[in-house]
Amino acid sequence: MAKRRKRNSFIILASTLLLTGCGNSELEITQNDILEVARDDANATKKECSNVSIQEEKKYYTVSFDTTTGSYEYKIGKDGIIQERNYKRSNSEEVSTTEPVEKKKETKVETETKKEEEKPSTSFDENQQAAIDAALANAGLAQGDVTDIDCTLDEATQQYTVTFTFQDIKNICMVDAATFTVLSSVQS
Repeated sequence: MAKRRKRNSFIILASTLLLTGCGNSELEITQNDILEVARDDANATKKECSNVSIQEEKKYYTVSFDTTTGSYEYKIGKDGIIQERNYKRSNSEEVSTTEPVEKKKETKVETETKKEEEKPSTSFDENQQAAIDAALANAGLAQGDVTDIDCTLDEATQQYTVTFTFQDIKNICMVDAATFTVLSSVQS
C-alpha cells in the first residue's frame, strides 16, 4: 500500500511539474541539463567522462570533459543549443566546429519540392555508406531528406568527410573511419 501511495505521489508530482512547465515560456536549463547535452553529443556515458568542468558565462556555459577517445569542450547557449564544439583525439588531433544558434523549419510543400528536385544518388562503397548513415543519423535525417551527398576518406587522419545539403544549408560532418562515430558537424 505504501508503494502504491508513493508511486501515485510521484505521478501527481510529475504531472504538476509538466503542467507548470508548459505554461512557462522560458524554461530554466540547469548545469546538469547542459552537461547531458554535451555528453549526448559526444556519445559518451556518465561513467566514460572524467575531469568534468562546467563554467557559467553570461550567455552560455563552457563544458569540458575527457573520455577514452579524447577531450571535448563545448560552448552551449543558455537555451541548450550547442554553439561551438572542440574535440581533441587522444592522439592530439583537434577538430573544431561551430553550430548555428537556430535551425530553420521546413514546410511540407518545401520538403516535397526538394524531394522532386533530387538528383540520382551516387553509389558509395560499404564504408562510405556507413559514414553517410552515421552523419545523417547524427543530424536526425534520412538519405531521402538531403541532396548533394558526398563522402571522401582522408587517409592521413582516417576520417571521412561527409557533405550534404538540407534546406539549402550545407552540412559537413567528420566521421571516424574505424568506429563510424561522428566527430564534428558544421552547417554553413
